Amino acid sequence: MVLSERPQSSASASFTATRKTLEHAYGFDDVAIVPGAVTTNPEMVSTEFHLGEHTFPVPILASSMDGVVDPKFAINFSKLGGLAVLNLDGVWTRYEDAEAVLEEIAAADLETSTKIIQRVYQEPVKEHLVGQRVAEIKAGGGFAIVGSTPQNTKKFGPIAKDAGVDFFVVASTVTTARHMSRSLKGLQLDELVKQMAGVPIIVGNTVDFTATIELMETGIHAVLIGVGPGAACTSREVLGIGMPQVTATIETAHARDVYFERTGRYVPIITDGGLRTGGDVSKSMCAGADAVMIGSPFAGTIGAPGRGFHWGMATPNQELPRGVRVKVGQTHSIETLLFGPTSKTDGTENLVGALRTSMATCGAQTIQEFHDARMIIAPSIKTEGKIYQMAQTRPAGI
Repeated sequence: MVLSERPQSSASASFTATRKTLEHAYGFDDVAIVPGAVTTNPEMVSTEFHLGEHTFPVPILASSMDGVVDPKFAINFSKLGGLAVLNLDGVWTRYEDAEAVLEEIAAADLETSTKIIQRVYQEPVKEHLVGQRVAEIKAGGGFAIVGSTPQNTKKFGPIAKDAGVDFFVVASTVTTARHMSRSLKGLQLDELVKQMAGVPIIVGNTVDFTATIELMETGIHAVLIGVGPGAACTSREVLGIGMPQVTATIETAHARDVYFERTGRYVPIITDGGLRTGGDVSKSMCAGADAVMIGSPFAGTIGAPGRGFHWGMATPNQELPRGVRVKVGQTHSIETLLFGPTSKTDGTENLVGALRTSMATCGAQTIQEFHDARMIIAPSIKTEGKIYQMAQTRPAGI
């Protein structure tokens, strides 16, 4: 029997066999926040988030997805104290009448919804609509924050800036400062920062320490954290990539702090995706996030453009769709989702109130103070002593 040999190279003489090892990584349900020795009145807690020269009372961004954000939603959310990202690669820049397209997507059955979404997104983006949508948000009194994929940013960025955009997001499944490509010249983030001077640039997504520092070194103003955790995203299933959000946030928060220690420049990180409850928001912040980005909970608000449905940015991909249209319903207002009042006991409403109370139990009056609160690995945190709740809410066989 002849065994094939390992391919030889110039470096073969120095080759050393190593065994791959696996690290532990933790998601929201695996950990808990430990109350502090000192507590604070929730009225004394500030949930402010700083981005560029602006300060926002609500440290929550609405995801750049067509089922979540349209110009009207962006205006309303701005007035409530947060930021909603309009997708420049979406239906609002492809169609003058985007409402009719959204109606078609919502009316499709599950079996055909992905094909319809793929067809709808084959319509080219119309550059005049990029500036028009930014102007609509500004005219309505909202902060105009828009997002695009790296391949379209060089084209859409200057148009958005000329229209008065306040913030620009560059987002893809995974983004790094070092991207190998056959193209003559891909997107250079340091050049983009100079080109968009005066407009803070947010870049994502990543989960890695080194990648985060290298992104920050390009001069960008915030980093999105998370690969594949979103309710409508299937990247983890299709590509097998990702990292649970608590570990991803801890790792990238460390990168932020190391970068700050080296340079004196603080670059916020935003945990993006997989958050559903006030507990998830609180754990993200305690793990080190400066803000969070949420999709499906906003898609489930009354008046959201998805009409009770939500789909990911990679769903329209013609070759390898990495998303699915999910039904989320429309059960509450944006105000109830953020601030209550609520009669729900599962943490899916009054997210800001939950964050404020969680911070207070740890004696934290600011999000940065909350970063210092203790966290533990606690896989039984949601089930310990909850037999009656589980019997009521999780019937046998479900």
